[in-house]
Amino acid sequence: MGAAAGETFPEIRDAVRRLCAQFPGAYWRALDRDRIYPTEFVTALTEAGFLSVLIPEAYGGSGLGLAAATAVLEEIHRSGCNGGACHAQMYTMGALLRHGSEAQKQAYLPKIASGELRLQAFGVTEPTAGTDTTRISTFARREGDSYFVTGQKLWISRAEHSDLMILLCRTTAREDAAKPTAGMSVLLVDMRDAVGRGLTINPVRTMLNHATTELFFDNLQVPAANLIGEEGKGFGYILDGMNAERILIAAECIGDAKFFIDRASAYATGREVFGRPIGQNQGVQFPIARAHVQMTAASLMVDKAATMFDAGEPCGTEANMAKMVASEASWFAADTCLQTHGGFGFAEEYDIERKFRETRLYQVAPISTNLILSHVGTHVLGMPKSF
Repeated sequence: MGAAAGETFPEIRDAVRRLCAQFPGAYWRALDRDRIYPTEFVTALTEAGFLSVLIPEAYGGSGLGLAAATAVLEEIHRSGCNGGACHAQMYTMGALLRHGSEAQKQAYLPKIASGELRLQAFGVTEPTAGTDTTRISTFARREGDSYFVTGQKLWISRAEHSDLMILLCRTTAREDAAKPTAGMSVLLVDMRDAVGRGLTINPVRTMLNHATTELFFDNLQVPAANLIGEEGKGFGYILDGMNAERILIAAECIGDAKFFIDRASAYATGREVFGRPIGQNQGVQFPIARAHVQMTAASLMVDKAATMFDAGEPCGTEANMAKMVASEASWFAADTCLQTHGGFGFAEEYDIERKFRETRLYQVAPISTNLILSHVGTHVLGMPKSF
């Protein structure tokens, strides 16, 4: 896969491809079997500077925009690797970059850029709140120079492999806040100090190797100096990170779709049944071509959302739509690729079944398709709210 004409950030893409070539399917299959975190892969990405592209140069990063980050993640996924182990290092720092104090940036960003510290955990979702973020109940009680956090979080990926976590919690109960989105605050939690001192991390096994966990907080003490921005305004800070997350994961879906289309078209060209390549049959060829059409259209939506984000424009709708069409394009491509390979698609050594499982996640996370449709229906089309 050389650089294609018209590709954005061709030098970055080429460098990512070369790095990913060092981590072939056999590496990922071995990790997948035992649900092991890809430490070597994350370390290589960190040392190459790919996880610090959004950090300003003054703090040791590349100072590039989200569009560059989407190029990195797309190529990781097209290469058959998976960015889920590390993509949070890009989007979680949005709250710190945009709303953190200078002291916080100086303390953490250079170490995150160098790899000395990992900022991989985004503590938002709770078992009883789900996607209704305003109903989170994890509470941070202020006493003197500290907050004491009590509550529970679920589906928090990479918590066991991260030094720092961006944590959203209530500092004012929902019923006492001026509006549902008020009264939430963002804390930067140092998990190296927290485990065993009020934080318990329990792994949750799932159908894919995503290192996801459940967190329990029991009066965890966090310095008040770790409050990002102003108390009570955290929901707005988190939205920046959520929009970045949706755009970056949409880019991963584009990479997945390209992976499946590459594999399907190559296999259909080389595989002969009844004395001819199966790709000569329209029943095989046309779904692969359709997958390419859907992926190409979706990639333009991802580019648009990333461009708007980098320009500082409101892009919640575009981020949502990009994530939806990209996840659907990748899932159609995945299904088509599996069908094209027949029985071989189910064999681990082809890597199709692993990527098939991985890409299915993105119609559910980080936001489900129904919630996106609800957003468009009410906020774009002006229809009555359905919940």
